[in-house]
Amino acid sequence: MEHKADDIKKLQEEFISCQKLLTALGDSNRQHLLCIMLECDCSGSRVIDIAEKTNLSRPAVSHHMQILKDAGVVKSRKEGTCIYYYLDPCDNEIGKIMELCAHIRAIMKSVPDRSGEE
Repeated sequence: MEHKADDIKKLQEEFISCQKLLTALGDSNRQHLLCIMLECDCSGSRVIDIAEKTNLSRPAVSHHMQILKDAGVVKSRKEGTCIYYYLDPCDNEIGKIMELCAHIRAIMKSVPDRSGEE
């Protein structure tokens, strides 16, 4: 069964929409930082506190947190001179990736098996 051009176009648009998050999640340091954030107080953590739980410098953590923030996974708030990072509870970007994966899965299920195995 061939896929409609509309399905493929939609898939391409979904990939573009998820590109920042896919790139952000593709880095092992950022994956580790997300795991740390999941264990932290939901009110947020400062870069210095996060850095203490990793082998990364404060500037490196700050850089990675900015990428996660730009990707829509992490948010920040400022209290005085301190910036607290926390996970975005709306998880809209994660939802987009879940939809992308579901779309990929649906297309893959409709592709004929060409392995030659019965």
